[in-house]
Amino acid sequence: MALGPMDYAGSISSGQKYLGRFGLATSSRLRWVGYDTKSRTYQLVARAISVDQPQLDFSNPNWKKQFQEDFNKRFSLTHLRDVIDVEPRPTTFSLKSRTPLENVNGTMQESWNGYVNDDDRALLKVIKFASPTSAGADCIDPDCSWVEQWVHRAGPRKQIYFEPQYVKAGIVSCGGLCPGLNDVIRQIVLTLEKYGVKNIVGIQHGFRGFFEDHLSEVPLSRHVVQNINLAGGSFLGVSRGGANISNIVDSIQARRLDMLFVLGGNGTHAGANAIHDECRKRKLQVSIVCVPKTIDNDILLMDKTFGFDTAVEAAQRAINSAYIEAHSAFHGIGLVKLMGRSSGFITMHASLSSGQVDICLIPEVPFTLDGPNGVLRHLEHLIETKGFALVCVAEGAGQEYFQKSNATDASGNMVLSDIGVHLQQKIKSHFKDIGVHSDVKYIDPTYMLRAVRANASDAILCTVLGQNAVHGAFAGFSGITTGVCNTHNVYLPIPEVIKSTRVVDPNSRMWHRCLTSTGQPDFH
Repeated sequence: MALGPMDYAGSISSGQKYLGRFGLATSSRLRWVGYDTKSRTYQLVARAISVDQPQLDFSNPNWKKQFQEDFNKRFSLTHLRDVIDVEPRPTTFSLKSRTPLENVNGTMQESWNGYVNDDDRALLKVIKFASPTSAGADCIDPDCSWVEQWVHRAGPRKQIYFEPQYVKAGIVSCGGLCPGLNDVIRQIVLTLEKYGVKNIVGIQHGFRGFFEDHLSEVPLSRHVVQNINLAGGSFLGVSRGGANISNIVDSIQARRLDMLFVLGGNGTHAGANAIHDECRKRKLQVSIVCVPKTIDNDILLMDKTFGFDTAVEAAQRAINSAYIEAHSAFHGIGLVKLMGRSSGFITMHASLSSGQVDICLIPEVPFTLDGPNGVLRHLEHLIETKGFALVCVAEGAGQEYFQKSNATDASGNMVLSDIGVHLQQKIKSHFKDIGVHSDVKYIDPTYMLRAVRANASDAILCTVLGQNAVHGAFAGFSGITTGVCNTHNVYLPIPEVIKSTRVVDPNSRMWHRCLTSTGQPDFH
């Protein structure tokens, strides 16, 4: 499974550059080889698959079986049948409009029904790495043995566990804005109606809507949501933080909700999982299903989350403006700060997409500003050779240059210092000190990226995720989220995707491609 940032290095070699603050190790049992670009040598560092992976004895011929048994246990989906006595019934989700052609004898082809079997699985990992030195290698054992890791396939089932005519479904969007929220809300409503659900409500302004008396439920139907995807933002509003979990479940009971669809990122997923656990304790027939929403693309195990493609596309306008400003000015330096608290996916992909960025700075890769190998010295070189430069930085990059603050926002996220303003001031001061003219143009489009309408790629993803969320709820699953893994639509247990934040692997091919595109050196 994918790895997230930890607070310690776990480095075996003191020369390793990339683990430190964003080390990926949780144990020294497993090792991989990283490349130190400065010393031109390979370095051994510790790396583990998961924080709760069982201790494996690789000399035991049955270690693969032990690993797979543990994996299957962790990735099994919780179901309403686990805590209450509930019987399935034939689905009301009709596929008649997509009925296959009849056989020559007039009978229908029994092998085709269009539904997903509960035993269908998709592979979580599809690359067999030959060596731990391969770019982005993610190995379980030192020999990089191939071990199958299967996750549940998403989609409509032939059997459902709710009577649609009696179902009351709720939708809530939490956290910050993200392109595509309205697309998901719309598609959830349309799919619920396809099943025959008539009572659908929206909870206003995130979890706050469960306890603020003046925030009433919003009745939802095809007529209400038909065109909401044509605008950005959230039709239901958003909010960070929320009430006590017990109080939220009290509200769910009082509202007589049978299904709750929660749109949000890591923090929202954690809240939804806690709500799910409380519902199970109370033995409620309530299905809690998440749809992963994060503009930063930082949720574990998933290929991509909705809003990311749109954000990268929107960032192009800011980068292009900075390029024009820098290129047109004498010794112009364009500086663009993009979103990305702990993950640099937007900044990396926007830099790759632009093709004009000279320096890309992300949280996962520490950098030096001063000194012969620092960012400022490279800017001097760019001004000398090109006459201008373009820098793209993620908001979470370079936080080591600021005094640590314990301040947090309503979602519990650490309040970041402004690396964009800091860089702007450092660049101006540096060129003034060396007696070289510079014209720094700083652009911060941060919140502009979140408010736009979803592009075509994200709109399709939102449609698929919204439909699969409803299918998962009717199938009786709860405490799950839906996403795309290796191009396949799957269901994942929430605890597995909130263990840590998905980050850019500095040893990955994609980061190497970004470095090739920018031509930047190792800033150490």
